[in-house]
Amino acid sequence: MANNKPVHEVRLGAVKAAIWANDTKVGVRHGVTFQRLYKDGEEWKTTDSFGRDDLPLIAKVADMAHTWIFQEGKNGNGGERSETESGNGS
Repeated sequence: MANNKPVHEVRLGAVKAAIWANDTKVGVRHGVTFQRLYKDGEEWKTTDSFGRDDLPLIAKVADMAHTWIFQEGKNGNGGERSETESGNGS
């Protein structure tokens, strides 16, 4: 599992979303993880802790990740559909 890589990444400033593909019995499902990059001396590090000023970037990165996943599903690559598309919505 250590060699697994995200299928796509979205980054704005120091905030990054990694999109992961998970094969399931019903097709590919995507998961998203968020990180903030920071520099400690000369070394770049990451954390999953965010401050007040990071939250608007998280919202934008999350929206961009959602759009990418949705487009993958529409292109037949993601297997995911919204509740409305799958007939389960109102």
